[in-house]
Amino acid sequence: MPGTNLTRDEAAARARILDVGSYEVSLDLTTGPTTFGTTTTVRFGCTEPGAHTFIDLIAESVESVTLNGTALDPASVFADSRIALSGLQAENELTVEATGRYTNTGEGLHRFVDPVDGEVYLYTQFEVPDSRRMYTVFEQPDLKASFRFTVTAPAHWKIISNSPTPQSVPAGVADGVERATWDFAPTKRISSYITALIAGPYDEVRDEVQTRGGVVPLGVFCRRSLTQHLDADAIFDCTKKGFGFFEAEFDQPYPFEKYDQVFTPEYNMGAMENAGAVTFTEVYVFRSKVSEAKIERRALTILHELAHMWFGNLVTMRWWDDLWLNESFAEWASTTCQAEATEWTSAWTTFGTSEKAWAYTQDQLSSTHPIAADMRHLEDVEVNFDGITYAKGASVLKQLVAYVGREPFVAALRQYFRTHAWGNTTLADLLGELETASGRQLGEWSRLWLETAGVNTLRPVFEVGDDGRYTRFAVEQSAAEEYPTLRPHRLGIGRYAVRAAESADGAAVLERVGYDEVDVDGASTELEALVGQEQPDLLLLNDADLAYAKIRLDERSLATALAHPRGFTDSLPRSLVLGATWDMTRDAEMAARDFVRFVLETLPGESDSTLLRVLIGQLSTAARLYTAPEHRAATGELLTSSLHDLAVAAEPGSDAQFQLVEAWAASAARESDAPALRALLTGADTLEGLTIDTELRWTLVKALAAVGAADDAEIQAELDRDPTSTGRERAAEARAARPTAEAKEQAWAEAVEQNTLPNQMVEAVSAGFRRSTDPSLLRPYVERYHAVAEEAWAARSVAIGERVVGGFYPFSLADRSLADASQAWLDAHPDAAPGLVRTIAENRDTVVRALAAQERDARGD
Repeated sequence: MPGTNLTRDEAAARARILDVGSYEVSLDLTTGPTTFGTTTTVRFGCTEPGAHTFIDLIAESVESVTLNGTALDPASVFADSRIALSGLQAENELTVEATGRYTNTGEGLHRFVDPVDGEVYLYTQFEVPDSRRMYTVFEQPDLKASFRFTVTAPAHWKIISNSPTPQSVPAGVADGVERATWDFAPTKRISSYITALIAGPYDEVRDEVQTRGGVVPLGVFCRRSLTQHLDADAIFDCTKKGFGFFEAEFDQPYPFEKYDQVFTPEYNMGAMENAGAVTFTEVYVFRSKVSEAKIERRALTILHELAHMWFGNLVTMRWWDDLWLNESFAEWASTTCQAEATEWTSAWTTFGTSEKAWAYTQDQLSSTHPIAADMRHLEDVEVNFDGITYAKGASVLKQLVAYVGREPFVAALRQYFRTHAWGNTTLADLLGELETASGRQLGEWSRLWLETAGVNTLRPVFEVGDDGRYTRFAVEQSAAEEYPTLRPHRLGIGRYAVRAAESADGAAVLERVGYDEVDVDGASTELEALVGQEQPDLLLLNDADLAYAKIRLDERSLATALAHPRGFTDSLPRSLVLGATWDMTRDAEMAARDFVRFVLETLPGESDSTLLRVLIGQLSTAARLYTAPEHRAATGELLTSSLHDLAVAAEPGSDAQFQLVEAWAASAARESDAPALRALLTGADTLEGLTIDTELRWTLVKALAAVGAADDAEIQAELDRDPTSTGRERAAEARAARPTAEAKEQAWAEAVEQNTLPNQMVEAVSAGFRRSTDPSLLRPYVERYHAVAEEAWAARSVAIGERVVGGFYPFSLADRSLADASQAWLDAHPDAAPGLVRTIAENRDTVVRALAAQERDARGD
């Protein structure tokens, strides 16, 4: 039985015989708190009259099905999320009346009640296959159609969809609620996964932007209780810069009638590129101080979704095999726009520091896959929104731009949009345009980079003569045994010398004294350009971060880096060296304690917000998972005390001060940490320039709870101060973080044994559960986790299943018994759901890597 799955072959067969013209969808959002009325009329042609097919729907019930004027028995034709259609004519009209169910999982039509004012807010999230949760639809991207939505809802609501919002008309009173109906104009021909409905008493701010096609109305929306925190001017400013850049770069006017951006509650991802009605996580409405890295990330997300209006919405992938191209292109285009058209001119440095690190990690898991993955069916697609699809793909696209040249690349894009506007394409269509524009054949490049998995490692191999100059220089390339492909790389090689600084502190600096850009390929590449050059104090492969590869430092270069942790004046080479030491730590070539000490020495004065955020995360992982058990307590104490001291010493009011205080609180693991945490919370102690606002209060309360110094009464008192949905999530996390068996049991019962919590609450509870200052509290859950994993996954949607199976894994144990338990489960369940197998396999991979790192750390120097 297909269940809710759909195969690529089924979709292709359906596309061969169908031509979908239009949908008319009528929704009644006034029928109660759990379900809604949904009636769909779809008109479509069939090239093989008499053929049979099916249409998709996930619904509470189906009341009627009428095909070409003939009533069909719903009990006979509706099963497994499909309505069977037989005896098709050349032209067909199908009407389905059904009852849909609201979700609290962030999939389909999500319903949220704001605890501040009791108001109801709805929004849709349809990618990959969830428009069928709101209306009857041929759920595949290449059956584009025009969509017309008619919505009946409470009269005081705002209704937002892909077309401009029409004037509402009164629709009477039901159950004491005054109703209205909005009849939207039909959309242009688009895929169902980018249709949208957002409904509720959202507040809005309006603006407009001048485009090639005329004035486009702009809207920014959020919940009423968040309006005071909405910085709409900054959002509009970034959006307008994106409009100007993309229209010029793509030589194609913005393709839709308006552009709304809606910040929505309990959102699973960062955002979704619904045509003309983009939805965002409301985490991007900053109700308290946030890091500069998060502000930069919000801007990138705004630009990413805007880029999709052309690449993804105007021209759309035929099937989900090219999901990677859709997302990777938006990553490349948004980062390019951010670097060239906004104040974040170092956006590619941020990309290398954060996104590529994500890609490298993902590419070394057992679940890694080629960028151009084989998406056999929807279950494959749902687990591939990962670091390969986004970050590695964008890294490789950046290389492709360098390979064919920016000018030919842009020329190819422009022709691609002109040729395929409002249609569907495959990777071959884009590569064909690129080959024509550049004169390069890309078949071999595609085979090596897009059709194989794994990350290569590059290391320098050389000989030095008595005069201190290279007599031989080569770059050796290696690959994991499971993924042995060696690839061509274009990379920079920087040579740095230690120089006395002119600064007041007298610290030496690392000055670049030479740079060569070279091509390497195969297992070893001899580089005559380096022969005769003086061996520098530090040699940096992949300087400028052109290549997608892990790098290694030679012995002298590593010693120089360790001796001069703040030697680089530019954050990019500093981040590359730090990234190399992180890779060495993860690959068990460097002791975790050495990495912790080195990074702690690099942090004073660090002003790159994203680099600081990434380093803090790596420090935490190294101390918790990669340090040998016998050294873990001492390393944890060093980390906590050092972060506290760094926060105190940081520039008052700086981003670094803020991030370091957060990191110090997150690292607190002993009851002796409580007095300093409480003093900052109560105001008995202060840091100049630091405001203890709502979110920072929660950070400190969660830390106090984790070390056993905040009981339920204190957590409840903090919730009374912040009785918002976010406050509820923070309180749930704090309760689950308490270091007692009872707290862990309560968290497990609420989110694992029961299946009622909304998506964000599951995430909060799981975060508190994992935060255990006494890892032995999680020991009983090794057996319980593996016993319940299959049932827990089967009973939940993909979004909630991933949060439960990923979030309640007892990572902090990180020992052989945990790895063996997961391996035993995998051996015993080879045919379990692909997403479940992948999640548990990745969990196991994390522990196996940690065990190797712990063994290296135990050996010390």
